[in-house]
Amino acid sequence: MTRRKKGRPVHGWVIIDKPKGMSSAQVVGKVRWLLDAQKAGHGGTLDPLATGVLPIALGEATKTVSFVMDGAKTYRCWVKFGRSTTTDDAEGETVETSEKRPTWSQIEAVLGEFQGDVEQIPPVYSAIKIDGQRAYKRARADEIVEMPSRTVRIDRIVLVDMPTPDVAIIDVDCGKGTYIRALARDLALRLGTVGHVADLRRTRSGPFTEEGAISLDSLETLGHSARLEDVVLPLKTALDDIPALALTDAEAGKLRQGQPASATTVLSRTPDMKVSPGETVVVMQGEIPVALARIEGDEIRPIRVLNL
Repeated sequence: MTRRKKGRPVHGWVIIDKPKGMSSAQVVGKVRWLLDAQKAGHGGTLDPLATGVLPIALGEATKTVSFVMDGAKTYRCWVKFGRSTTTDDAEGETVETSEKRPTWSQIEAVLGEFQGDVEQIPPVYSAIKIDGQRAYKRARADEIVEMPSRTVRIDRIVLVDMPTPDVAIIDVDCGKGTYIRALARDLALRLGTVGHVADLRRTRSGPFTEEGAISLDSLETLGHSARLEDVVLPLKTALDDIPALALTDAEAGKLRQGQPASATTVLSRTPDMKVSPGETVVVMQGEIPVALARIEGDEIRPIRVLNL
């Protein structure tokens, strides 16, 4: 006998303006409880110190999380010079101090070095797995952790303010896997001093921005009586940047059963749409997303079927 899932079958996205002091997992749990949703996950972790855009996927939207996590992100970062920490943020213990404080012109002069494809060593206190175990767990056990470098993409980095000689506020547009804590650390070192992230806010994650985010307090005020259409965005919102192909009812039925459809036939109905072999698409039955799929030869093969 199949056990009935607890909660409502809610499908879509809720964009939370994450408060400081909560983990991303705690926010997911709170949203799931408030909306009485059967299933929830998040589209990219924010540290407890950070605030801002945290997309929460509900139900079948959890199958599209990778498209948000792989999307571009924008951060506003408060870099504090003069102290480095074990965690590269304000919560860590002091490792080193320096009396040197860079000027506005000195900071602007080196920012270009941190734009484009950049080699970065992630913070030791991160969720990256080293030999099967999270790096932060090894660090907390006082193990020596050797973090491998990685190439990340930073499309824009701009100095926007210096409210005090100790603090620089920097806006960053970046790709997947970029650690802003590592960026702040490396920037300070390049300027001949040390530093850490004093505060951090994510203002954009994939297609979602802070203008469309709702605070957890506001969602809690609505409580279980919240009208889903007022707070839950359609599942397809996260897929706006990938091609959408229209299916007939018969084709949709085949893909829902895990069977392929003819790419030539489907694409012939939208001759202006250019889809490359191997490219991921979303296939639609009217306004309903049927599956994430991939073009393989003359077939459209389902990758993740969406049970809507």
